[in-house]
Amino acid sequence: MILYDLFPLLAGPFAQWKRHFTRAAGMKFEWIFLNPIQRTGSSGSLYSIADYFAINPALLDPASPAAPDEQVRQMIRDARAAGLRVMIDLVINHCAADSALTREHPEWFVRESDGRIVNPSCQHNGETVVWRDLAQFDHRHTRDPEGLYRYCLRVVEHLVSLGFEGFRCDAAYQIPSAFWGRLLRDAQARQPHLCFVAETLGCSAAETRETARAGFDYVFNSSKWWNFHDAWLMEGHNQVREAAPSISFPESHDTARLAEEMHGNVDALKQRYLFSALFSSGVMIPAGFEYGFRKPLHVIHTTPSDWTVNGVDLCPYIARVNTIKKEHPVFAEDGPTHFVPCHNPNILLMRKQSARHGGDALLILNKDPWHHQEFYSDHLRHFLPGGVPLRDVSPEYPLEQVHEPFHYALRPGQGIVLVAGRN
Repeated sequence: MILYDLFPLLAGPFAQWKRHFTRAAGMKFEWIFLNPIQRTGSSGSLYSIADYFAINPALLDPASPAAPDEQVRQMIRDARAAGLRVMIDLVINHCAADSALTREHPEWFVRESDGRIVNPSCQHNGETVVWRDLAQFDHRHTRDPEGLYRYCLRVVEHLVSLGFEGFRCDAAYQIPSAFWGRLLRDAQARQPHLCFVAETLGCSAAETRETARAGFDYVFNSSKWWNFHDAWLMEGHNQVREAAPSISFPESHDTARLAEEMHGNVDALKQRYLFSALFSSGVMIPAGFEYGFRKPLHVIHTTPSDWTVNGVDLCPYIARVNTIKKEHPVFAEDGPTHFVPCHNPNILLMRKQSARHGGDALLILNKDPWHHQEFYSDHLRHFLPGGVPLRDVSPEYPLEQVHEPFHYALRPGQGIVLVAGRN
C-alpha cells in the first residue's frame, strides 16, 4: 500500500478535493486515507464521533443540492477517476462522550467503580493522558456483545456502501482479536477486496503480532522513531513480518511535522521518506509532507488556511521513490531484511530480499542529513552475494554503471538504491 493521508480538516469541503487527488496520483500514490469524516461530538475532534451515520458538516458543500452521503460518493468517484482507492479510519474503540449511544445503549460502555463511563487514556512521557471527550466501548465484558458487534458491522457496511474499500482500524490493539477476526471475516465475505490495516503504535512486537493474527492485511510499524542505530526496529520487524506486512511513515497526523523537527532540512525529509518507503511493504505520508509543512495537524483546530506554501516541493522526488517501489517487487513486501555492518558508522547498509520474487537489493543511506559521508567497498558482493549485475535505481543521481571497487561521497541524507535479480 502506498498511502496519502488527506487530513479532512486541512483539505476542507469534499468539493475541493480533486486537486489533492490529482497531486497524490501524480506522486504515484495508490490509496487515499481519510481520518474520520463523521459528525463529531461537542469537542469537535475528528476522533470523537457522535453519529457514525452522519457526515461532518464542515466537509459538506452547503450550496450543493446533493445529500451528504451523495457528496461522499461523488468525492470517492473523483478519487477513483484519478486512479486512487479510498480508505477511512474505523473508530470503534470509543465514541464521543456526548453521543446518543451512551444513553441508548449504556450497557455497551466500560464503567468506573462509581458507574461513570470510562474515558480512554494512554501513557505519554510517563504521564497519563485522558481523553474526556471520549467514551470507551466495552468489547470485552458488555452484557450485549452481539448488539455491539452488529452495530460495528453495520458501521463498516455503511462505509462500504459509500464506496470505501479499506479501513485503518484505530486503536486496534485495544479491541479483542476474536472481535476483529469475526468482523473481518464477515465484511470480507461480502466484499473480498476490502483491506483492513491495524493501528498498533505503542505496542510491543508481541502485541502487534497478536493483533495482526486476527486477519489484518497490514499493520503500522514504528520506524519513524528509529535512530538508525538501535536493534529494536529489526527485532520487531522479524517478529511481526510473517504475521502481516507493515506500513512505515516519516510523520503522521499524531506526530510533529518532520520538517519542524529537522529545522526545515529538506535532505532529512528525503532521507526519511526513502527509508520509510523501502524498509517495509507499505508507506504513508500525511498531506503537506511533500511541501515541508511545519505546523502539526490537529484533530480539532486544523483548517484549510493552514495550507501554506513555503518554497519546498518534494512531489517529483516522492514520485520517483514510489515508482521504485512499484517497479521492483523486492520493495513491495516485508521480506528478509538485514542491516549490514559498515566501515563508516554514519552510513546505513540495508539488504532486502524478496521471499516471493527472488529479488535482492541494497540501500546505502547517509544517516547524516547535514554532511557528506564517504562510502567505500572493494567488492559490493560482500553485501549482495551472487553473480547478477547490479543496477542503480536511486531516485537521485543514479549511476549508469556500478563500478568496483565502489567509492562514493554521499550527499547529506542521500540514498543509493542498488537492485539485483529478477526485479
